[in-house]
Amino acid sequence: MLAGTLSGFKIIHNKKNSMTDIFQPLKLTSGATLKNRFVLAPLTNSQSHVDGTLSEDEYHWLTQRAVGGFSLTMTCAAHVQAVGQGFPGQLGIFSDNHLEGLTRLADGIKEHNSVSLVQLHHAGMRSPIDLIGEPPLCPSDNEETGARAMTTEEVEQLGEDFIAAAERAEKAGFEGVELHGAHGYILAQFLSGSINQRQDQYGGSVENRGRLIRDIIDGIRARCSSDFILGLRLSPERFDVELGDIIDFTRTVLSEGKIDFLDMSLWDVFKEPVEEAFKGRTLLSYFTELERGNVALGIAGKLRTPEEIRQAMAADIDFVLLGRAAILHHDYPKQMQADGDFQPVSNPVSAEHLRSEGLSETFVNYMRSWKGFVAE
Repeated sequence: MLAGTLSGFKIIHNKKNSMTDIFQPLKLTSGATLKNRFVLAPLTNSQSHVDGTLSEDEYHWLTQRAVGGFSLTMTCAAHVQAVGQGFPGQLGIFSDNHLEGLTRLADGIKEHNSVSLVQLHHAGMRSPIDLIGEPPLCPSDNEETGARAMTTEEVEQLGEDFIAAAERAEKAGFEGVELHGAHGYILAQFLSGSINQRQDQYGGSVENRGRLIRDIIDGIRARCSSDFILGLRLSPERFDVELGDIIDFTRTVLSEGKIDFLDMSLWDVFKEPVEEAFKGRTLLSYFTELERGNVALGIAGKLRTPEEIRQAMAADIDFVLLGRAAILHHDYPKQMQADGDFQPVSNPVSAEHLRSEGLSETFVNYMRSWKGFVAE
């Protein structure tokens, strides 16, 4: 094993992958090949129409990133049930009424030699009551949010709707989907030992709390094409999840080898864990040390400069997901390929800069809610 450092944190990585180049192609288990290791992270932006159909603004934002050299362009979180909407202007994939726009988007992304993916999402108890017009759903009753516990039949229907959304994505021409199991949304709520107090097969042990995600994975594999890409996003901290539980669940998913990639949202890829018992090494290292077979590992979290990206790639990962950096530079991959030491702009940036990078006025206004991102 080798060790590197950045900002004082130790990075553990395997020597065999320490020199993986960010511009080297990556072949996924399903057979698809990414032309480089840059992936557009799924980013909330509130640009879609009220009914969840694709807007011109959303089409422009995403296809511009494909033009800019990202090997895989992923949509924002697209909700699989109307009651699972998490924010205004969210892209929908719960109805065939969404197919026309989704088909256009898939075509527009692929036209620029970028692999097209939809992120499948349900906000669960994080769905605002005033947005969905009824109490949100949750594995168990939640007094703080006013969410109600789902029946076993409703849990099974939720799994079916995730699978049906994957089929709809494939019908629209997308090459794959990612399941959003992170950031305290419904799949992560099932993984939480404190939020999930169920007494049926979907609650209790880590195995039971992860059953819904694994059932969805099995259903997508059974009902979509063998070359359909399937990824899973997890976050190992915050939102009432315990790191040990997420490590155990991740180990199981990786050992089963049914997904193409694991997307770990770490908030900061070089940070130490919050939980005292796990301190002394990076949060990332707990996942790079897991046997993952042919499953590719990607990470997201405060990757801004080329040097940070190179440090991350040296930590035995397969690709990076860029969020903020991709907002600031639609062509980040092309810029880094032309100049390995190019310096991205720093926040705060002007609204005009964001507009020039393909953000609509709605998206710019949303970014104003990120402290210090937009200059006023």
